[in-house]
Amino acid sequence: MKSQVAIIMGSDSDLPVMQDAAMVLDQFRISYELTIVSAHRTPDRVKSYIKKAERKGIKVIIAAAGGSAHLPGMSAAFTHLPVIGVPIKTKTMDGLDSLLSIVQMPPGVPVATVAVNGAKNAALLAIQILSSKKPSFSKKIKKFKKSMNKEVLKKASKLEKIKYKKYLKG
Repeated sequence: MKSQVAIIMGSDSDLPVMQDAAMVLDQFRISYELTIVSAHRTPDRVKSYIKKAERKGIKVIIAAAGGSAHLPGMSAAFTHLPVIGVPIKTKTMDGLDSLLSIVQMPPGVPVATVAVNGAKNAALLAIQILSSKKPSFSKKIKKFKKSMNKEVLKKASKLEKIKYKKYLKG
């Protein structure tokens, strides 16, 4: 099956965060590919990879980057496909630098941006984008949200019943 989502990152140091996106896509049984394409160290690879993405069947790109965080914007510059940026937490500014670099795109080059280290939400957003064309994905995401709702209601009921001190003790 052709991959529908590309998960790309500037370095393998981003993988511990980006595995969350892969795990969500695995859970939903959505095909993806995952690789490293550095905006600064391999710019020709970024351009080539992004230009080939649509021909390969990719529908959404999830791009992670820390620090100067150019990968999501650079990716968006080379394609009309939706790009979701995942800012990676950095030692310098706790990811604020990454977040601001990704979210401050110029007009005409949009990049959807999730929270710092928000790879799970990036995958869920990708699924929601895909669901506009695939009713089966729409059913899966609705079921997922319904299960989250039930889980919160269950926890709320337990907390109200046993009160917070007992709840926190487990």
